[in-house]
Amino acid sequence: MRIRPSACQIDPQHCESGLKLQLVLASGAPAEDFLFETKAFAYAPFINAHDHLIGNWVPRSGEHHPYANSHIWVREMKDSFAVQERSGIWSNDGTGNYTDPNAYLLAQLGCYKNLFSGCGYVADHGPVQPDAYYDGFPLTVLRNYRQCHSITMGNWWGGLTPEEEMALTKGKAPFIIHLAEGDDAITKKEFAAIKKRGLLQPNTLIIHGIALTPANLKEVVLAGASICWCPASNLYLIGKTLDIKTALKFGLNPALGTDSTQTGSVNLLDEFAQAHLKFPEIPLPALYKMITVNAAKALLLPPEVAVLDPDRTSDLLLIDAIESDPLGNLPEVSSEHIQLFLHKGKPLYGDAEWLDRLHPAEGEFTEFRVGKREKFVAGDPLELNDRVDAALGYHKDFPYLPF
Repeated sequence: MRIRPSACQIDPQHCESGLKLQLVLASGAPAEDFLFETKAFAYAPFINAHDHLIGNWVPRSGEHHPYANSHIWVREMKDSFAVQERSGIWSNDGTGNYTDPNAYLLAQLGCYKNLFSGCGYVADHGPVQPDAYYDGFPLTVLRNYRQCHSITMGNWWGGLTPEEEMALTKGKAPFIIHLAEGDDAITKKEFAAIKKRGLLQPNTLIIHGIALTPANLKEVVLAGASICWCPASNLYLIGKTLDIKTALKFGLNPALGTDSTQTGSVNLLDEFAQAHLKFPEIPLPALYKMITVNAAKALLLPPEVAVLDPDRTSDLLLIDAIESDPLGNLPEVSSEHIQLFLHKGKPLYGDAEWLDRLHPAEGEFTEFRVGKREKFVAGDPLELNDRVDAALGYHKDFPYLPF
């Protein structure tokens, strides 16, 4: 099947708008040379460079925000309403094992948070899990990485020392760490500590970096490291965020991430919209790179995952054309506006009529209504929500589930 959308964002490095092309789907659909025209913009699926899949509970926690640093929040968070309510499903025992069925239920919910916002790839920051944990998700959850929670708190949630974790990367996988998440003397000292301990390397992905000075940011650039910017979480938790203008000026590689819904945005579409609203001076092409090519670089993913291949399109987002410009369109859209989401040739989400067009060879799908539109999704997130309700004894709404 061939598709002719209104416009395509082929290469985020150039961000030409209004480029009209045909896309040849490599989706397992019948090979008939059928051309379908749609009033939609075509994008490569997005990349969420920072989430905590098991942490996507609501409401936000942190009664005393803003905090001087996130470590204070971590201690308070454990006694918050959200975490206490979530304990009716699963409690973190500090072993770092998320393969428990109830923990995996929470991780699957977090996965759908990303799926419904068009994310084909997501970095789940937490202790590395067995392969089976990653195999069961409908989209790609990063599995080739090492991590530490933070310099100040260490790997309190499970994992080795940061030096041991970094050594295991052999420079070929990202090393992910919360750093400088605050605005006090403690978090301002963390950058010196990460350098002294040999943890500032080209494969380092710093999460947040709020307290980093311009001089620190220059050193990050010189090291070839990346930073994941989570403005919604930062502004809620700390009251300020990374100096993103200076970071871009120095040529740093910033990615965009949601953090969990305990402090962050509803999903990556919401994060993109909030970043654009609160930082209008950041050009839309720069923001778009943060959820495509920049994120791929930061996570050491193949660069082709962040671009469209018009001749063999196996990863695709078709989104309603609300605005005239494909990039200006993104701050206006929500899950409802995704017409079709293909990942590795498999339909994951979209308007139900696409199932009839694509005739997927295998897979289970659930259909539901959003507004006036019939939607399909791979798997059964409604059943996941029912399992949560059964465990709690009442219905629980999650803002990232569109039904």
